[in-house]
Amino acid sequence: MFYLTEQFFSIQGEGKYAGVPSYFLRTGGCNLSCPGFGAEYEVDDEVRLGCDTYFAVDSYFAKTWIKVDDSKKMIASLQNEFEKIGYKPHMVITGGEPLMYHNDKVFYAIILWLMDEGIHITFETNGTVEIDFEKYPAYKQCTFALSLKLENSGESASKRIVPQALNNIKTYAKEAFLKFTIDKKLVETTAIDEINKIREILPELDVFCMPVGESRDTIWHNDRAVFEFCMKYNFRYSDRLHIRVFDTTQGV
Repeated sequence: MFYLTEQFFSIQGEGKYAGVPSYFLRTGGCNLSCPGFGAEYEVDDEVRLGCDTYFAVDSYFAKTWIKVDDSKKMIASLQNEFEKIGYKPHMVITGGEPLMYHNDKVFYAIILWLMDEGIHITFETNGTVEIDFEKYPAYKQCTFALSLKLENSGESASKRIVPQALNNIKTYAKEAFLKFTIDKKLVETTAIDEINKIREILPELDVFCMPVGESRDTIWHNDRAVFEFCMKYNFRYSDRLHIRVFDTTQGV
């Protein structure tokens, strides 16, 4: 059994596959909260801070999440969605932290079906979950967008950087790349040192950097600084197309 907060057809807005039509499954629950990203939301008159998808992270919202406890029913639903679309798009499984469910029987059965259908799967993950690729070999054929968190997330280094989890992905996964969400302040202080430290573990992976911001009004404060940062260090700049187009991170 696992939980979904939403599922929808859209275009990938970030990273290596930006611009590719994709079907999204967003799982509920995360092992990080990232208050440093500064997205404000209210819970019973209390202002909380988190990432731009706090609705898939904070357990307060769990009552709105959808329980998935039948893989056949979920697969039938996906088949129906793909028939409506008219083709099999890329599948992006995001969260929250989707790999919290990597060893769940229902979750893994869906991954196996997607693989059998020849569908390209990308996991958007914070890279902290250790996967047993030998026990769950389907993950070897997946792409991992490693959205590792830096100091600006507000999480401790010991929580957000798990070398064994990263080494497992480096060793077994078909494809992986690094994706960092950074702001102007981090660009001007510790960003390059933090990224270089992570690249000591994953030296061969491409690096994509994108600006912090949960809306058009906030993203522009950071985009130019990140753009210039990428030019300086030969990284890939990733914009956030869904925010530019829709001014939100939910359902798009």
